[in-house]
Amino acid sequence: MPPALLLQLNQVQACYGHIHALKGVSLEVRAGEIVTLIGSNGAGKSTTLRCISGLLAPRSGEILWRGQAIHGLKPHEIVARGIGHSPEGRRIFPQLTVEENLDLGAYLERDRAIVAQRKGEVFELFPRLAERRKQDGGTLSGGEQQMLAIGRALMQNPALLLLDEPTLGLAPVLVEALFETLQALHRVGKTILLVEQNAWHALQIAQRAYVLQTGVITHSGSARDLANLDEIKRAYLGE
Repeated sequence: MPPALLLQLNQVQACYGHIHALKGVSLEVRAGEIVTLIGSNGAGKSTTLRCISGLLAPRSGEILWRGQAIHGLKPHEIVARGIGHSPEGRRIFPQLTVEENLDLGAYLERDRAIVAQRKGEVFELFPRLAERRKQDGGTLSGGEQQMLAIGRALMQNPALLLLDEPTLGLAPVLVEALFETLQALHRVGKTILLVEQNAWHALQIAQRAYVLQTGVITHSGSARDLANLDEIKRAYLGE
C-alpha cells in the first residue's frame, strides 16, 4: 500500500498582475517523501510554494491537503493544518534573538513544555544555533540564518516542510552540511517539498522530482530517472 497522499495540486494557475506565473501545475507529495521541484530562475518554483502556504491565491485550480481544499485559507490556517514554510531569503527577524525567532515559529502551540521540547530538537539538529541562542538573528552568518529559518519552520512540527532555495548563497561546505541535515530529517519521517537550484544535490536526496519551466511541469518521475535524462543533465546538471 503506497504512503498516504498528503498534498495534491490540480491544474493550479497563478498570476502576478499580468504575469502568468503558473500555467496549470499539478503535483503530489506523499507522506515520508522528499520531493524536489527544480527549474531555472523565474520558472515559478517559489510561486508554487507561496500558493501552497496561502501567501498567494491561485487564479484557478485546486490545492488539496489530506483530501481537503486549502487554497481559500489564510496562511496561519494552513500552518495550523500541518504545513511549514521556510521561504527564499530566510526572512528571519534580525532584531530578535535566535530563541525568540524559534518561539515565533511555535506561535500556535500553547503548551510551553512542548515548545521547549521542540526547541531542544532544533538545537540538537543545529548545534550552532544552541551556541548562539541569545544572539540577535541579524548577527548570524548566512548559513546560520538558514539554519534558523528551517528551525523556525520546524517549531510547529509540520507534517510537510516546504523549503525554498535553502542553499542559496551558501559556501559549498555548508551546502553539503545542509543536505545531510535534510537527509537526517527524512530518516526520522519528515516529509519535504524542496525547491532548489542546486539540482544535482536535490536529485540525489529526493525520491521523486518535478521540473518546472515557465510555469509548466515538463518532466516528473523518480529523481534517479530524471537525473539520468540527457536533457536534464544539459539544462540543470552542467553536463
